[in-house]
Amino acid sequence: MRATTPVAYFTDSKPVKGSSQYTYPWQGAIWHFASAQHRDAFAKSSESYAPQYGGYCAYGVSQGHTAPVDPAAWKIINGKLYLNYNREVQELFLKDPAAEIEKADQNWPKIHK
Repeated sequence: MRATTPVAYFTDSKPVKGSSQYTYPWQGAIWHFASAQHRDAFAKSSESYAPQYGGYCAYGVSQGHTAPVDPAAWKIINGKLYLNYNREVQELFLKDPAAEIEKADQNWPKIHK
């Protein structure tokens, strides 16, 4: 995930690959951004731009486990970025996103340990 700049989902409405030229350390990882503007926006408000559940698949977390993501399988819901394993899994997540988010929010503290 960190190879894709999370700010672009909000500003460009699409995933954009980050560059090693524009980086920012946050939560033990080096995040890459497409531009200095994206990096600076993230630095000012990291929690606002960061994907939920550490960038793992939101549906997977709702099911009690982590899974990698496809940067193209994403959705912003209530101002938060959710990523999914692939578009088929994203369809499952989007059938009832409020319920899936509620389950994922409950599961994440246990998974994140």
